[in-house]
Amino acid sequence: MESSMDMSVQSMTMAFFTGTDTPLYSESWTPKTAGQYAGTCIFLIFLAITLRAIFTAKFLLDAKALESALKRKYVVVAGQKSMEEQALSDASSMTGILTTNGIQENVRIIQAPVSHTQPWRFSVDLPRALLMTVAAGVGYLLMLAVMTFNVGYFLSVLAGAFVGELAFGRFNHGAMGM
Repeated sequence: MESSMDMSVQSMTMAFFTGTDTPLYSESWTPKTAGQYAGTCIFLIFLAITLRAIFTAKFLLDAKALESALKRKYVVVAGQKSMEEQALSDASSMTGILTTNGIQENVRIIQAPVSHTQPWRFSVDLPRALLMTVAAGVGYLLMLAVMTFNVGYFLSVLAGAFVGELAFGRFNHGAMGM
């Protein structure tokens, strides 16, 4: 028993290496030729690009949900102040003069709350949760590929992250992600 444990510890490489027959995710996914190894590396590149695409999709869905929430129409209830009356009595608003093409108008400037959190909505939060679950799964698969310590797999993940950021990074204004 002890000798088999010693053998498994000795066969576990803790430094980067350049072998082309490293299993990925299972023993049945072990490249046996240079072409299969290249195909595995290309798969990892596309998987890393997919992770960046998922984060971009999440950011765009969040932006769309916020835009939709800001455009939402509200009903004035009898006996309550209208939005115009609330704006006039709001201490954080101020008056000013707006000049456009020589025409001057008196306006009231109202600042929207910056840290307003939208209420929970099934149509917004379920897709967000699903996307983040898929992103976590893809991220963990990429992490496992890097943890093989195979240089080709590692560089493929980095190349995919680079290409994914190159392709989708401009759409992620202030988005947080991997």
